[in-house]
Amino acid sequence: MKYIGGKWKAVILIHLIEKKRYNELRKECPMITERTLSLQLKELEADGLVTRTVHTDKAPLKVDYELTEFGRTLIPLLESIALWGRETASRTGAVQQVK
Repeated sequence: MKYIGGKWKAVILIHLIEKKRYNELRKECPMITERTLSLQLKELEADGLVTRTVHTDKAPLKVDYELTEFGRTLIPLLESIALWGRETASRTGAVQQVK
């Protein structure tokens, strides 16, 4: 739980199954404040689950985030959690799809 505990880490990780730019993550996770997203990404990077790549060849700077090999080991778990969440939400009538 040290790696994925908390309100937003699993949400961020499931969005990072495919490489994303920071702004893409912001759009896909509008309920997370910019400060919280930034802090959570830093923690995930420090824990070795996510890599951050800064592209300096063009202005403005572009930053990509993606799962590390260690982070990719979480994909089956994340997909299972997402499935469980969708099934539970269907039963309660509150369905929210994750892209």
